[in-house]
Amino acid sequence: MKLVFVTGGVLSSLGKGITSASIGLLLKSRGLRVSIIKIDPYLNYDAGTMNPYQHGEVFVTDDGGETDLDIGHYERFLNEDLSKRNNLTAGQVYLEVIERERQGKYLGATVQVVPHLTDLIKERIREVAREYDVTVVEIGGTVGDIESLPFLEAARQMGLEESSFYLHVSYVPFVKSIGEIKTKPTQHSVQKLREIGIQPDALIARGEKPLTPEARKKLALFSSLPLRAVVGAHDLENVYRVPFLLAEQNLDDLIFEKLGLGIYTDRSLEAWENFVERVENSVGEVSVGIVGKYIEVRDAYKSLIEAVIHAGAHLKVKPKVELIDAIRLEREGTRNLKDYDALIIAGGFGERGIEGKISAISFARKNSVPILGICLGMQLMTVEWARNVLKLKDAHSEEFQPNTPHPVIHLLPDQKNIDRLGATMRLGGQEVSLREGLTRKLYGKEIIRERHRHRYEFNNAYRDSFEKSGLQIVGETRGLVEVIEWAEHPFYVGVQFHPEYTSRPLNPGPLFVGLLKAALDRK
Repeated sequence: MKLVFVTGGVLSSLGKGITSASIGLLLKSRGLRVSIIKIDPYLNYDAGTMNPYQHGEVFVTDDGGETDLDIGHYERFLNEDLSKRNNLTAGQVYLEVIERERQGKYLGATVQVVPHLTDLIKERIREVAREYDVTVVEIGGTVGDIESLPFLEAARQMGLEESSFYLHVSYVPFVKSIGEIKTKPTQHSVQKLREIGIQPDALIARGEKPLTPEARKKLALFSSLPLRAVVGAHDLENVYRVPFLLAEQNLDDLIFEKLGLGIYTDRSLEAWENFVERVENSVGEVSVGIVGKYIEVRDAYKSLIEAVIHAGAHLKVKPKVELIDAIRLEREGTRNLKDYDALIIAGGFGERGIEGKISAISFARKNSVPILGICLGMQLMTVEWARNVLKLKDAHSEEFQPNTPHPVIHLLPDQKNIDRLGATMRLGGQEVSLREGLTRKLYGKEIIRERHRHRYEFNNAYRDSFEKSGLQIVGETRGLVEVIEWAEHPFYVGVQFHPEYTSRPLNPGPLFVGLLKAALDRK
């Protein structure tokens, strides 16, 4: 079993997720079977009930896992589907240890962090790792955080039991007032890691500026590492170029050597290089507005933004993606929406900003602006049509107006009387049957598989009224409406699923390609 443990130092949000994903891509490009695990030390069972302002988007796996957004990075870089097993939280392991104790599985022993909790952490890592040549394990948080200690101890123990490589990602700040890179914070971070019992095999120095030779020497000296094991990783405008930055410094060679991975094979990154070149060098521009309510945090729409970038690269055009505040639309109106070539109505929960999203949908419908509604966005397209085309006064979703006279969106029977929020929605990948229409043309097949995360659905009692008025239902799953289209519009598509979760750099989501193409045709 071969493992690469990625830890973080000094501060969070350094880009350990992108680093881990890039390492996975490099190792896969050399012919290895690679998977990645994200460990989150928080006590939540999963990310499903977490506020986007605190933690960014919730990424949904095909098997219905509500996971950390880093799983999305992993899938996009590896171009593979991962599962809920690839996201391990403190909440999961503590709960399972307690359940095992209640079942008497510890035979009366005093249950402790070591060995019982750490043994379970190792067990969960091995469940994934045994199926692959190499597994990258990213430990969230920062060395020194009290909640990370059991996971770091498990990582230390696994270094004694399995072939392991320890990579520490730490912040190396550039102090503008003196024009100098400072290594002291990272020196202390490495010292803290050693106190835990882990000597890093390589160090990634994250910072605003490229690492100077002097700083590299100092970091190598105080980390007890050869110079080649200190890897500079300065800020890049395009995160998809990070694998090349690491490859230039031969980080993957270091991993091959330490893990005894055998004969070197050349990297095969031509397709990735072509994608990156199209992202950076495409000519022309198309402006895309994402209407949401978490606009202060771009990570709340991370997969959505990346899906637009993938589509732009495919069409060799640069998408300019801007987040539009739905609450602001309620106050100021939609006059500024004329500046966008296409609109995406994002998903979400809660009543805040709903009328702003509906006003954006109305603007796009009346002014022939290409529009894609996703999950809640599709539901609000239904509400807007019911109010303004079918003239159903006060039509709404039961989620926001339980007593609406026209519940065109309603709660499914199996979602009623649920007494807990976590993992109770319609989640994960399901097959969708497509009828003739634009969506089927874009996908090029009758049956597709896309991921879901919602509780409310289109109310089939209003189905005939919608179709007679021109809004066609062209996608279904077991009688549930999945896709709506209006053929008289340049691009007017609403989908109940989340196509952004399955969009990949080398295989962009068809709906996003279609949206951008319609926007370009309209310019």
